[in-house]
Amino acid sequence: MSKIYIISGAGSGIGRAIAQKIASAGNQCVLLGRNLDKLLQTLTTLDGTNHQVLVADIRDKESLANAASQLGNLPISALIANSGIGGENYWGTEDRWDAIIDTNLTGTYNFVNTFLPNLRLAEGDKHILITSSVLARLGVPDYPAYCASKAGLLGLMRSWAVQFAKENILVNAICPGWVDTDMARSGLQSIADSIGITKQAFYDIAMQSVPLRRMSQPEEIADMVYYLVNQRSVTGQALDINGGAVMNS
Repeated sequence: MSKIYIISGAGSGIGRAIAQKIASAGNQCVLLGRNLDKLLQTLTTLDGTNHQVLVADIRDKESLANAASQLGNLPISALIANSGIGGENYWGTEDRWDAIIDTNLTGTYNFVNTFLPNLRLAEGDKHILITSSVLARLGVPDYPAYCASKAGLLGLMRSWAVQFAKENILVNAICPGWVDTDMARSGLQSIADSIGITKQAFYDIAMQSVPLRRMSQPEEIADMVYYLVNQRSVTGQALDINGGAVMNS
């Protein structure tokens, strides 16, 4: 039976791949993000015609409330909280701490709570799926806000898993490592520039900490997400999809 899923951060990368996977199985997607053009680009890649686009900033509760009002009482089977930003942050006048925490951690909290009424309207098992990161488990220099935000998501996930279990709402997270997306490529370039080497040279260094010696593909992440939002027994878990990188911690 066809289901309805809402995906935040659906305009590119992992979010787009998740939407494509869901749509390819005959389901309906609600695509949410800040950039309408990117969301429409994702929309053109999806199988089927009953998908919706919502423009909202997950940092802004009013923006999310306006988006939710467009759905009315639409029952949604899974909330896929995938929005996030990355990069370094440094103490000082241009510190990005607030921007990263507000998006990755507080934004996820806002997104899930805003659409929770729609989730509760769905029949059968319901799901919340959060995109965390391998950096929730590993510390790296100059990424304190990113590491803290992604670790915080795991605490949020576990709390919700216990809280919502009685409502048949299963809550899980994924912890990707290097994934072949625009965000990852930008991160590679930024770090390479900061240490004065080429992007390819830093890629080779980075892959030394990944036993499979390669980046994951967005489609591989999407496959795991689709499994998690269509099963009945796994909840309160953070699944590593990072080529084995966490084994080297």
